[in-house]
Amino acid sequence: MITITDYSVELIKDPFGIIPGKRVEFVLDIEVPEDDELYSENGLYVRVIYGVQDEDERIVKYEIHERGTEQYLEFDMEDDEVAVVEAFCKEHWKEALDS
Repeated sequence: MITITDYSVELIKDPFGIIPGKRVEFVLDIEVPEDDELYSENGLYVRVIYGVQDEDERIVKYEIHERGTEQYLEFDMEDDEVAVVEAFCKEHWKEALDS
């Protein structure tokens, strides 16, 4: 199971109005147990694009990266890990509107 230790959140600007609704980018620092296949000594972060349109809020895309090397890791999170990230984004996306 992952633990979110720190984060940043930013509204993705769409000056031409191409994207319906709002898109918010999260960068989530995560910790994973050493026995998890995702584990890295350098640490990990997840870059999440979160979409909000009317009552529809969801993860549009996520990418896992190794901290320090910025290397993209071609792993998918488990369903329960995605649920943790999605719940976190749902709770915090409005913070992007304040910045």
